[in-house]
Amino acid sequence: MRQRKDIEKIEETLLASQASRASQSRGRAFPEEEDPYRTIYQRDRDRILHSKAFRRLKHKTQVFIAPEGDHYRTRLTHTLEVDQIGRTMARALALNEDLVDAIALGHDVGHTPFGHAGEYVLEKILGKFSHAEQSVRVLSFMEQGSKHHDYVGLNLSWEVLDGIRNHSGGNQAATLEGRLLKFADRIAYVNHDIDDSIRAGVLKEEDLPKECTDVLGHSFSDRINRMVMAVIEASDGQDDILMTEEVWAASRKLRAFMYENVYHNALVKSENDKLLKVIEDIFHFYLKEPDRLPESHRALYIMDHAEDPLERVVADYVAGMTDDYLISTYRKLFIPRAWTEM
Repeated sequence: MRQRKDIEKIEETLLASQASRASQSRGRAFPEEEDPYRTIYQRDRDRILHSKAFRRLKHKTQVFIAPEGDHYRTRLTHTLEVDQIGRTMARALALNEDLVDAIALGHDVGHTPFGHAGEYVLEKILGKFSHAEQSVRVLSFMEQGSKHHDYVGLNLSWEVLDGIRNHSGGNQAATLEGRLLKFADRIAYVNHDIDDSIRAGVLKEEDLPKECTDVLGHSFSDRINRMVMAVIEASDGQDDILMTEEVWAASRKLRAFMYENVYHNALVKSENDKLLKVIEDIFHFYLKEPDRLPESHRALYIMDHAEDPLERVVADYVAGMTDDYLISTYRKLFIPRAWTEM
């Protein structure tokens, strides 16, 4: 029988010197009794996996809004692809797979409905909004753990929250596992968004810049493999997570191409523009009528976070909605009900 202390001893022996070790974690905001079988990072992964916010990811947009077809990515399948890529690289570099696993599963739980269109609206209204920071907020406050605990949130470890908070933008995580996750996220979304764009007819394989595909490959799997190998090769034995120069340059050009031709594509943008009004209307409705917020949502803030401004409370509620729930809420609030004959 392998217990937690046995796993921690294995980590001491097998992980790279630069890797994070569960036994050396900075711990949790609220101290807890250790689990006999799972390390702190394994427990964090399980808490995220069983959270409501994680389950809602299956009904949140990645890029294409309400796609007709079973094979387009959602925010949940994106998360699983990030997790797989991250764990592959962590295993090759002898980093802590459990820490990468937990960061990957939690990195997007704060994402808004309808992807970055929703994030843009909340940023516009609040002046500042980041899905990475929102993910930390969801896991540290919005999600509720066992009722037997005297704290709110899931009480995750410092390293997991740091990796989630710093997985996007110009921020850099403190651990190599957190830095690796940022690469895994970019490798996943650039490649699967190409795949979905081709499926949607927005792109053809031959549209991709030749100077990129000559370096990275001419298929979905080839490009992922090339990028993953480039991270492993460049990072081996280093105190940072890197990518070989040639692949990094090609990857950045390919990402820029996607922003110009897909993320800001006129067809995609026209659909996003429709959503801006929907999200804004719902936000301002609850801002004017906060008593219409769900009782459980209001009670949570009254009890635990009363100092938050109302805009922040409403933003938390709207950001947590799934795509379908957002649309059904809009219909309920603004579209007259059609009466039928009895």
